[in-house]
Amino acid sequence: MQELRQSNARIAAVATANPQTKIDQQRAADLIEEHYGDVLKPRSLEIMRKVMSHPSIRTRHIAVDNVRDVVRLKDEDPDQRMERFTRWATDLSVGAAKKAMVRAGVTARDITGLVVNTCTGYVCPGIATYLIEPLGLSPDVKLYDLVGAGCGGALPGLQIAQGLCERDGGIVLAVAVEICSATYQMGDDVSLIVSNALFGDGAAAAIVSDRHDGPVFIASASRFFPANRNDVRYVYKHGQLHNVLSPALPKIIGEMAPPFVTSMLEARGLAVPDVSHWAIHAGGEKILAEVQKGLGLTDAHLAVSRRVLEQYGNMSSPTVLFELERILDKGIAPGRYCCVVGFGAGLSIYGLLLKG
Repeated sequence: MQELRQSNARIAAVATANPQTKIDQQRAADLIEEHYGDVLKPRSLEIMRKVMSHPSIRTRHIAVDNVRDVVRLKDEDPDQRMERFTRWATDLSVGAAKKAMVRAGVTARDITGLVVNTCTGYVCPGIATYLIEPLGLSPDVKLYDLVGAGCGGALPGLQIAQGLCERDGGIVLAVAVEICSATYQMGDDVSLIVSNALFGDGAAAAIVSDRHDGPVFIASASRFFPANRNDVRYVYKHGQLHNVLSPALPKIIGEMAPPFVTSMLEARGLAVPDVSHWAIHAGGEKILAEVQKGLGLTDAHLAVSRRVLEQYGNMSSPTVLFELERILDKGIAPGRYCCVVGFGAGLSIYGLLLKG
C-alpha cells in the first residue's frame, strides 16, 4: 500500500452529468429480446431477464440521442463506436466540469491542472485535450490523461489532482468519464450478459483546491492484485472491447477490500466505526453486500451507494464521485470522516480518506 501524505488540498466541489436518454431495466430487457433473440440462446435470454429484473438497478443512462437509438448499437462498427465515445465523453465531461466550476465559484482562468480518467475508449490526443476549448482553459494548463484503471479510476485521478495542488498551489479539475455502452457486446458469455444489464454511462468532475472550503485529503492509498487480473478486465476481440467479470468477483472483492480499508484507517490511528460517511463503488449489489459484511457497515452507511446503483447502474469510474456528490450535498460535519473506496481492473483497489 502506498499512502500520500496529508496536505491542505480540499475537494471544493463535485458535479455529475449523464446522457438525456434514460431507460428502465424492463424496457432494456424487452429491446434485447426483440432485437437479439436470434443471437442469444434461450438460456441466455432467461439469465438476462433474471439479472435485469433484480431491483438493485431500476434505470440507466445510455449515450444515444433517444431510446430508439439503443437498438442501433447492434450494427455499430468499431469506427462508429469510437466516434460516439469521443462525442459523448467530451460532452459529458464538459457538462460535469462546468457544473463543478460553478459550484466552487471558479472560472476557467483559475484552473491550472486537468486530469481526465477513462477506460471505455481510447483516442489520441486524449479526451483532456478535447476539453480545453469548450471549457475555455488556458493552453498552458497541465493536462493528464489516465486510461486502463477500470472502475476505480476516479481515485488515482484525485490522487494526481491532490499532488498537483499540493506541489503548485493551483486549482485542479479532475474528471472521470465512461461511455460503457461503447463496450457493449452481445453473446452467450455470462460476463457479457451481466455487463449489459449492469453498466450505464456518465461523467463526474471534482474541483481540488487549497483555497476553498471542503473536506480535506487525509490519506490516499492503493493496492494491486495482479494474480486476479483475469477476474475483472477488458479484452480486445475483433478490434473491440469485451468485458470480463468473474462470477467469483464479489467474493474476491469482499475478501480483499476490508483489510485494505482497515489498513488505510489504522495508518491514521482510526477504525471503521470512526468513519461517518462511506462512498463504496457500486459495482453491483453482491459486491456491496460482501464489502458491507467484511467491514461491518450498516445499511445506512451503504444507502448512498445503493441509491446511485439503483438510479444509474454501474457507470465504472464516475460512480464513486456520484456517491460523493450526494454526500457533499448533505454535508460532512467538521471533524467527521468520509471514506471513498474504488476497485476495478487489475485487480486494483483505491482508497481515499476525507475529513470535514
